[in-house]
Amino acid sequence: MQATTGPINDSINTAAAPMNNPAQTIRRATLFFVGTLLLGLFWNAGLAHAVRLKDLATVKGVRNNQLVGYGIVVGLNGTGDTNNAGFTGQELTNMLNNLGVKVSPANAKVKNVASVMVTATLPPFFKVGQNIDVTISSIGDTTSLSGGTLLATQLKGLDNNVYAMAQGPISIGGGSDGRPAANRQANYPTVARISNGATVEREVPMNFADKKSVTISLSSPDFTTISLMKTAIDTYLGGHYANARDGASVDVAVPAKYRNQEIALLAALENIEINPEHRAKVILNERTGTVVMGDNVTISQFALSHGNLSLQVAPPPLPGTPSNAPVNPIVVGQKVVTLQPGVTLGEMVKALNSVGVAPRDLIAIFQAIKAAGALQADLEII
Repeated sequence: MQATTGPINDSINTAAAPMNNPAQTIRRATLFFVGTLLLGLFWNAGLAHAVRLKDLATVKGVRNNQLVGYGIVVGLNGTGDTNNAGFTGQELTNMLNNLGVKVSPANAKVKNVASVMVTATLPPFFKVGQNIDVTISSIGDTTSLSGGTLLATQLKGLDNNVYAMAQGPISIGGGSDGRPAANRQANYPTVARISNGATVEREVPMNFADKKSVTISLSSPDFTTISLMKTAIDTYLGGHYANARDGASVDVAVPAKYRNQEIALLAALENIEINPEHRAKVILNERTGTVVMGDNVTISQFALSHGNLSLQVAPPPLPGTPSNAPVNPIVVGQKVVTLQPGVTLGEMVKALNSVGVAPRDLIAIFQAIKAAGALQADLEII
């Protein structure tokens, strides 16, 4: 008993001593704070992939509508359409005749008028009297729309009904392209915009009142994600209310407590968070040499020779087996890269970049690896 009492008392005294030391107390508090912060970071990292439904899916029927119209821009400083654009003079004549001014087409050949197409997007739920932005694009041979004014233009939907009227002074923006002043073009002068330049005249009918069910559709169809979404909705509503129709849509029956409160239901559903699944995909842009990849892309075993580059994905040699070829990492001078099966594409790209492989060479390599069946991902070229 005496043999154990001494060490125990010593350990107690040793542990108690720092409590009387302000420096030790501060150090412990600091370590506790850092540990708590790291724990919070690790916890947040586990939740970092949670995404709201409103960022993954849309409600059926809630969509934008495209509008288009033909209009006339006046007030140009001699930069309008030439006589080669005969439809401009014809439209100007028709407009003046409608205003009670009788003009022959031969007298409507002026240089301060241009024909344009006016486009706009009508968001859902917009009401009569609200304003939307419009874009004006030249369809004749005008050299600039700068300083012009768009005359009243009807904007129609695909059903040929007029949904908005646009009019007002246009703006082609500003900026400099860096060239000398004599050759400088500040912007693209044949396309312009009018902020809030169109007034909504007709609403797109859309009503969620008294609905027995609503449909939510994924922007990127995926069976796993749609299943996760169904489960999350049922869990939130506390019962079997969601039914996955296919890999992109879920029908949600409106619970009794949300009857006549369908908007409140949709507001609650769109803030549910899930961890979506994504297909392994690699995007290649040959024009710019850009490579974009996800984090689930893996590489199987293969060997490739491309110019003065040798790339091999192979298992490491067995213990005791001599080998003259290095296994992960790289021999820079010879541009030899050896990696192990299951390596991610990101790791392979990092290894190839370290030996100076250009982006366009990466594209050719990825295409060859995909053709060989060693790239476990969809390859898309844009």
